[in-house]
Amino acid sequence: MHSLLLKKSPFTDVSIQEIVQQIKGKQVAQKKFPFLLKDGIVFPPQLSLEQSSSDKTAFYKSNILKGKKFIDLTSGFGIDAFYLSKNFEDVTLVEQNTELLNLVEHNWNVLHKKARFINQKLEDFLNENTENFDVIYLDPARRDLNRNKVFLLEHLSPNILDIQDKLLSLSKQVVVKLSPLIDLKYLTSVLKNVARIDIIAVKNDVKEVVVFLSKENSQHIKCHCINLESEESDLIFEFGSEENAHSEFSEPEKFIYIPNNTILKAGIFNLISKKFNLKKLHPNTHIYTSENKINNFPGRVFEMEVIDGKEIKKKSQFNIISKNYPLKPEEIKKKYGLKDGGNDYLIFTQSKKGKIILKSV
Repeated sequence: MHSLLLKKSPFTDVSIQEIVQQIKGKQVAQKKFPFLLKDGIVFPPQLSLEQSSSDKTAFYKSNILKGKKFIDLTSGFGIDAFYLSKNFEDVTLVEQNTELLNLVEHNWNVLHKKARFINQKLEDFLNENTENFDVIYLDPARRDLNRNKVFLLEHLSPNILDIQDKLLSLSKQVVVKLSPLIDLKYLTSVLKNVARIDIIAVKNDVKEVVVFLSKENSQHIKCHCINLESEESDLIFEFGSEENAHSEFSEPEKFIYIPNNTILKAGIFNLISKKFNLKKLHPNTHIYTSENKINNFPGRVFEMEVIDGKEIKKKSQFNIISKNYPLKPEEIKKKYGLKDGGNDYLIFTQSKKGKIILKSV
C-alpha cells in the first residue's frame, strides 16, 4: 500500500490518496461490513471505518428496536443507522462532517435506502428540533482533540451527561453505544433512567456496551450478555444481583466451565455459580466445576482430569489456558516443551488447595 502511494494516479480527477482510501475501505468491508462490497459504494477515511460498528453487532441491535420514527444523532459512516432503521418508517441521520454525510447519502442511494440527512452539529440540532422520536441512537466519539482514546462519559463527544435530560424529553427510548472498556457500575451511577445494558461480543471478543435509557424505567436494570457467532446461550440477569450471590468452592470435579468474556465483563462471578449450580475452584479463579454436565452455560465446557506436571510429555500438542497461575501460556509451553494447537487442552490454574493442572479427557 505504501509503494502505491509513491505512484502517480492514472486518473486526472482522482488522487492516488483517494484510490488508496478506497482500496483500504474495501479491505475493511470484507471483514466488517461485506454488504457494502457493491459497485458505486464510496468509503471514508480510515478513522471513520475504525469507529463504525460491524454489521454483526448492528444486525443484532436491529432486532431489538422498532417503531415509527428513528434518529441517529451521530451517524458517522451510517452502518448502525442502516441496520437499526430497518423497522422504522421515518429515518433521520444527523452528522456534522459534511463530506462524510454526503458520502453516506450517496451510498444509501446506491443501496436504495431512504432517509433524511441533516448536516448539523448535534447540539445545534437539539436546540432547534421540535420533533419527538420513538428511538434516539448515539455513538459518541471516543477520542479527544489529539485523537487519544477517552472512556468517561463526560469526555466523550457529545457529553451524554449534559444532554441526557434533553434526549429523554424527545424520546421514550435512548440507545447509546459505548466502549467495551466502560465500567458498568460507573455507568449506572451517572446515567439517568437506565433500563437495560447489553454487553455484546463477537466470537468471545467484547465489541461494545450498549445502554438503553427509558422514561418508563422500573428501577430494575436488565443486563444481557450476548456472544455472537457462537453456540453459547445469552444470559440475562438483574444488575446488582451479584452483590447478594455467593459461591461454594470445590476441588475439580468431572466438568470444568470457563465463562465467556461477556460474563467476565459483567463481573457476575458468584451469580454464575448460583444460577447454574456450579462450584468455584478458588475465590480468584473464575473457573467452575460440577460432577454432572450443565447445558446452556455461557462459555466453554470441558471434561477434564487433574494431572501431575511430570505426566506431560515433551513435544506434545495442547491448547494451553492459564488462569490465576504464575506462568503465562508462552512460558508454560517453553517450560514443558509443548507445541501449540490440536484438540486437547491443558488448564493451569489454582484451587483452594494450591496450583493444579487439568487435562482434557
